[in-house]
Amino acid sequence: MDQIINLSKRLKKTASYLPPGTRFADIGSDHAYLPSYICLSDTTAKAIVGEVNEGPFQRALETIYYYSLSDRVDVRMGNGLKILRPGEVDAVVTAGMGGSLISAILEDGCGQLTGRERIIAQPNTDEHDVRKWFLSHGYIIADETMIEENGYIYEIIVGDKETKTGTERLTEKQLLFGPRLLEQKPDLFYRKWEQKRKKRCRIIEQMKQAKVPDTAKIARFEEELLWIKEELEYDHP
Repeated sequence: MDQIINLSKRLKKTASYLPPGTRFADIGSDHAYLPSYICLSDTTAKAIVGEVNEGPFQRALETIYYYSLSDRVDVRMGNGLKILRPGEVDAVVTAGMGGSLISAILEDGCGQLTGRERIIAQPNTDEHDVRKWFLSHGYIIADETMIEENGYIYEIIVGDKETKTGTERLTEKQLLFGPRLLEQKPDLFYRKWEQKRKKRCRIIEQMKQAKVPDTAKIARFEEELLWIKEELEYDHP
């Protein structure tokens, strides 16, 4: 039996934020590759896989049976975090979905969380939605990183419950770029936001050509464009 799982760079980096021996849930697991990868390399780890549709649920089961992990990986069919009992896991992974969907999953299932769980999100789009959810529910953004794979630049956002008095305060600009990413400014940061700058310019011009331009939305996009230009030019005059 082949015990090596060729996990993507994106998912390997996501997995790196799970401490050894953790009990975690992988929501929308994509064949249960990530929990299988972790449990094969860490015999003390345990996982719960959540899938909302029959097809992905069956594929996840097949993977777990193939790697003989059914004693440590529990595959459940259900909607988001509703598959969990409070206190059942130490961490939650949501990867490969849009940020708005991840936020909706967290919001809909937040009653299943005790507040002690680390949340590791890898949104494909709308990363700011995830940060807003963290902020509004008393989580701090403990870490953020960027990774490139197959021509796409992804962000990984790690949220831990705030334990100090008060909560983290983030500006709209920090929610857009990511507070930790603004501190780190990796090379991928400049590449991603240069692409976004060009796209944002096109979108603004198209919006201005509409029969009834949405002036409020145009103003918001123009403000974000100004922030992008400021960040790109700050270290790259």
